[in-house]
Amino acid sequence: MRKSLITVAVLGALAAPSFVFAAEKETKSDFTTSGSVGLFSQYIFRGLTQTDRDPALQGNFDINHTSGLYLGMWGSNVSWPRGIYGPNVSDTTATLYSKGGNLEIDIYGGFKTDLGKSGVGIDVGVLQYYYPGTERGRNAGWAKVNTTEVYGALNYGWLQAKYSHVVSKDAWGFGKTNSVNEDAKGTYYAELNANVPLGEYIGKGALSGLSLMAHVGRQEFKNENSFYFPGYTESPSYTDYKIGLQNAFDNGLNVGAYYTDTDAKMSPWTYDGKFIGKETGTIFLQKTF
Repeated sequence: MRKSLITVAVLGALAAPSFVFAAEKETKSDFTTSGSVGLFSQYIFRGLTQTDRDPALQGNFDINHTSGLYLGMWGSNVSWPRGIYGPNVSDTTATLYSKGGNLEIDIYGGFKTDLGKSGVGIDVGVLQYYYPGTERGRNAGWAKVNTTEVYGALNYGWLQAKYSHVVSKDAWGFGKTNSVNEDAKGTYYAELNANVPLGEYIGKGALSGLSLMAHVGRQEFKNENSFYFPGYTESPSYTDYKIGLQNAFDNGLNVGAYYTDTDAKMSPWTYDGKFIGKETGTIFLQKTF
């Protein structure tokens, strides 16, 4: 009897860890993480090159909760805040930043969910565009570059409609200064996006993750009639277009290329004597995790 009890105790002790490990293995966190890092031949934001057509290294990291809440950060190198603005390229003080202005950091958070079994998904949130550095400031005739937007999107299959609304007084260098009485609060961007999964029609193989990207967007600046600085007399509002292809591989590697164009006017979108809204092509290599 004593031997049996000892045997049972020993077997129980040996077996206990396996039950503990099984319980731990079955426990799932309500949080998941995701991210990416990529090399792009240039950084295009709403049809405008942000790096003077030079390469950009970009990455993001997101934390997602099963409730639909999420929080994330995205970053890229940029050049335009230090670019000489307007037609007088010899005026080295005609820049939004005197120091820094070479990096864009976006911090965002929101909520996304599906509306029952309708197939429609919603995504709402807030996004802060932050450009570290020393700005010349309103007293020097320059508005702030840092910008805050709230956004809302509807998704259905491979289609998306999204609206972004500026709630800060400044929008990427447009806003109230010592010579401009109106701010840029209320500036908005409306867009339609499509990501057609061509790979589903191809079947298995290297191109099973192929998709077609298509986009059209409209950037409208609030109080734009006030933002006519010396050197230009045209509206900064514009429409942009994008079309391209991307292939996602099973190992998380994405490769692609796209073409962008705008109907933006040259004078309000000229830095270092170059128009940043002209038609252009971009290629990229990205790794997701």
